[in-house]
Amino acid sequence: MTEHPTHSSPLQVKPRSKPQPVYLNPDDIHRELHKLFPPEKIEQIAKETGLIKRRRILDPVPFLWALILGFGTYLQRTLEGLRRVYNKEADEQIAESSWHGRFTPETVRFLKACTLHALKQTVSEKARTLEDRLQSFLDVFVQDNTVIRLHKVLAKKWPATRSRVVAAGIKVALMISAVANGPATVAIHAERTADVKTIRIGRWIKDRIILFDLGYFKFQLFARVKENGGYFVSRLKDNCDPVFLRSLTVHRGQAIDLAGKNWKDVKDLLQRKTLDAEVELTFSRRIYAGRHTKDSMVLRLVAVYDEEEKDYHVYLTNIPPAVLKAEDVAALYAVRWEIELVFKELKGHYSLDIIKTQKPTIVLGLVWTAILTLIVSRKLYNLLLRSVPAELRPRYPPLRWSIIFVENGQRLLDAMMGNIGFEPPREGDFNRLARTYERDALDPHVKRYRLREGWLA
Repeated sequence: MTEHPTHSSPLQVKPRSKPQPVYLNPDDIHRELHKLFPPEKIEQIAKETGLIKRRRILDPVPFLWALILGFGTYLQRTLEGLRRVYNKEADEQIAESSWHGRFTPETVRFLKACTLHALKQTVSEKARTLEDRLQSFLDVFVQDNTVIRLHKVLAKKWPATRSRVVAAGIKVALMISAVANGPATVAIHAERTADVKTIRIGRWIKDRIILFDLGYFKFQLFARVKENGGYFVSRLKDNCDPVFLRSLTVHRGQAIDLAGKNWKDVKDLLQRKTLDAEVELTFSRRIYAGRHTKDSMVLRLVAVYDEEEKDYHVYLTNIPPAVLKAEDVAALYAVRWEIELVFKELKGHYSLDIIKTQKPTIVLGLVWTAILTLIVSRKLYNLLLRSVPAELRPRYPPLRWSIIFVENGQRLLDAMMGNIGFEPPREGDFNRLARTYERDALDPHVKRYRLREGWLA
């Protein structure tokens, strides 16, 4: 007969796995956000824009943070949801009707001014460095627009383009900086505004590259980039027919003599993988004293054969061949996809395309709020990239980060409010956020190709 012990066996506890190293300093999270928007700066902007008068009814500090971390990161993506967030963080009880009345022209000016203030800080930061081939340049910019559909009641104020039914829309023009790893400029236009009119070229473009979509294809724009010491890459429009001056590469065998020929005469005769040549374009300057003046410009035409599409991708640029080979020009232009990912982040995660109100001031207020959410998100994302080892940085893609940022938006808001005295501070909030950001934003696929690899570090 087997004897059983009268006492219970000790519980077998599985030893804990070795904790993973934490690279992100929790104190840096609130330090970065406080540096971006100090409470006294928020108060100053609120007074300057007329958001608050002598008799304060609204506290601008929790108001701004409730909007930034509530809109797009809160489950209730509505004004009512934002009202509840503000009431909780500010410990107030603003009624629904009163809350809707807060979105005035002064509120729009306040949010726009906060955006411009944040952009001045972030665009000057060096979050990433350009690859060796681009060391002679200061930055790479990508400019593009996205359209936001609005309630049809707003069709008279913001009519849609080429719409068969009554519709309304606005256009958000965004320029992304590769070095700052975030937005450099933002503007809101009517949908019918031509893309080329949403950008102004000045001395800021000197020693920088800008990648243009076909919507910006205009010789006068290219000329302004060159005249201000900048560089550009653009796809060639189908109806553009530049004249060849000379080939920039030497080919063996019976190469086509390009000099004096037009692009349309040559393109169907090409048998090489790449074509790299100098071309001349003639164009009209702006009307001055009632007259058009003709001008010409020498640029570089690059054609790279795409095996999948069985066709050439053709580009115009003024980047010298000694700096970038033809294949490099095509590869650099592919970085334009970065701005599509930013628009996907704005619309998919920060609710830029979920604006169902009929009031123009609320529309504009929520658009600026979504942009502010993106700026704050990228601020923390860049902090994370600076904190982790260099070999891990490619495994923190921006879209994956934005998901983690959204999921933890309320936790970050609570921690921020505790840090600036609007809620009782809870010890360890930023520590838990740091561990969550570092752990969950890391892509588990070690060998996955990322678009930025090869151009940015």
